[in-house]
Amino acid sequence: MGESRVLTQRELNRALLARQLLLDRTETSIPKALERMAGLQAQYAPAMYLGLWSRMADLNRDDVTTALEKRTAIQGTLLRSTIHLVSKADYWPFALAIRTSRRNWYTRVARPKVDSADIAAAAATLRAALEDGPKSRAEIDKLLGPGTLAAAGMWLDLVRVPPSGTWERRRADLYQTAENWVGPQTGSPQHGLELLVRRYLGGFGPATRNDVATWAGLTAGELEPALDRLTLRTYRAEDGAELLDLPDAPLPEAQTPAPVRFLPVWDATLLVHARRTQILPERYRPRLFSTKTPHSFNSFLVDGAVAGTWRYEHKRITLEPFHPLTKRVRAELDDEADRLAAFHG
Repeated sequence: MGESRVLTQRELNRALLARQLLLDRTETSIPKALERMAGLQAQYAPAMYLGLWSRMADLNRDDVTTALEKRTAIQGTLLRSTIHLVSKADYWPFALAIRTSRRNWYTRVARPKVDSADIAAAAATLRAALEDGPKSRAEIDKLLGPGTLAAAGMWLDLVRVPPSGTWERRRADLYQTAENWVGPQTGSPQHGLELLVRRYLGGFGPATRNDVATWAGLTAGELEPALDRLTLRTYRAEDGAELLDLPDAPLPEAQTPAPVRFLPVWDATLLVHARRTQILPERYRPRLFSTKTPHSFNSFLVDGAVAGTWRYEHKRITLEPFHPLTKRVRAELDDEADRLAAFHG
């Protein structure tokens, strides 16, 4: 570490867009795109497809479903205990990096209080049952009792498997153990934490320690050993905060043009860990997130920032801008909307 260049908010915005593949669509594979993005939040199955469509050239819906079926992309409960889509190579490092913290968090917040020995026993029962093949949520509830799956999933690494959790069957309610679906555990928690930091900075950096921790669902202290082992560059934000980054990560010029893009619900670029980039202007945050809409709304970007919401209805995309748009921007949005409507098909 050792560089103290000050990065403006707009430079951070362009860095985020570039790393999230929102400046130029990539022609790489789905697993490689997911690794560059640091995974994709996926509580709503179509959001995975739409998030990748906005970032990848010539993507078809079947491409995503095929990646799930061939197990090159894995859907599981990971960061912040939410469903994420990650590459097969990243699954075990991510899972091992956060496993202990997730268990500690669950035993701390669960109401009523839980006994870790009881949870481990339920997890063992579920593991044995899944040797016969994937089980639905209803089958697991019948086996363990309603409400036990969330706890057992802290002691047994589970993934969501197709045909559930796809565009065609959107509820991700079919489970298998990660060891049966992905393969045996590989790596260590230490390696996993290092990869977690590298993926975050590669997909969202430059960023503060707290940004990385917030995204991962860890504490800054839990990340410190990994940060100390990595060779990173440092910058300063306009408010003086220290920003960490990978040595060779892209930093586009502040005036780099940003094309219009459509984002789905749950897109991680809009969450508080990326607040410093202002991809979601603060004046618009209440229009996307509230206690009634924690999943947010589908949104669109103009010049690298959220400028409104969109919805698909009657085989077309309807836009609801938050402010007036120029004719040129509206024409660009309409062209992109036509392509998105065709993707919905």
